[in-house]
Amino acid sequence: MSAPLLSVENLVLTFPAETGRIAVVDKLNLTIARGETLALVGESGCGKSLTALAIMRLLPKPGRVEASSRIEFDGRNLLELSVPEMRAVRGGAIGMIFQEPMTSLNPVTTVGDQVLEAVWLHEKMSRSAARERVVELLHMVGIPDPRARFSAYPHQLSGGLKQRVMIAMAMAMRPRLLIADEPTTALDATIRAQILALLRQLSFDTGTAVLLITHDFGVVNEIADRVAVMYAGMIVEEGTRRELLSHPRHPYAQGLLKSIPRPEARGNKLLEIKGVVPRPGRWPPGCRFAPRCPSAFDRCQAELPHRTTLSSSQGAWCHLVEYEVHT
Repeated sequence: MSAPLLSVENLVLTFPAETGRIAVVDKLNLTIARGETLALVGESGCGKSLTALAIMRLLPKPGRVEASSRIEFDGRNLLELSVPEMRAVRGGAIGMIFQEPMTSLNPVTTVGDQVLEAVWLHEKMSRSAARERVVELLHMVGIPDPRARFSAYPHQLSGGLKQRVMIAMAMAMRPRLLIADEPTTALDATIRAQILALLRQLSFDTGTAVLLITHDFGVVNEIADRVAVMYAGMIVEEGTRRELLSHPRHPYAQGLLKSIPRPEARGNKLLEIKGVVPRPGRWPPGCRFAPRCPSAFDRCQAELPHRTTLSSSQGAWCHLVEYEVHT
């Protein structure tokens, strides 16, 4: 089996607090194979976006990636690269679609020039050649009449077209990995489906791997090959899309799926996961989901669970799952 394109090992992200530095992402591990789409799923505030920013080495200060962490991309530890070396990786080998296309684009610069800047940052070419490259990119992401749209300002485009511009910028240098952070936020259902279909097609056509950050299992079902479920700064379950959606094992993953509105349940009250996510620095000593878990027992309150292997691709960090597997 070939080495993964991206391997994140023992990732610990800390921020200062009154009691000292506290971890907001804690001993996180994940891998992405070449050409694969991995969905990183979890509630808001669990650390998904911070994980993506750490991979890009864009973690906002005073955040810090601790020394025990390793982020290896295509055989190189990104945390050991110089600033110029990392700049060449960022936007070149790794592209990123940030949240909120409405606010991520510069309102006083044409969309064409903004994509042009992404091209010029990594390739030396004439303005006319670069412009043709941008028109090609705008066409690739499905923007109608791309030559005319080159001179448009962000306020002249719909939310869906703005997101397509963001995707064009991220794909400008044909990256080997694309990080998409909530790429369908604030888009209506029709545009959402179009954007997901576009990401799926681009990955298929270019062989680009995708790290998709979302809290929406509908998005997961549309595009993901594998899924990692995150809770309170840690991965609690991972597996293929089929495994996670048809037979989740961790109580948190089960709760997330049961809380999804379903047409056949119309009129019935939605199921909910009771309680709230514990704040960083106030995590319980055992399983972090234990205070909200209907199946928790004494060991859950005292001991942090380790990964229990369920198949070659599925694993869960849960004492109950470990007990079920070994009895």
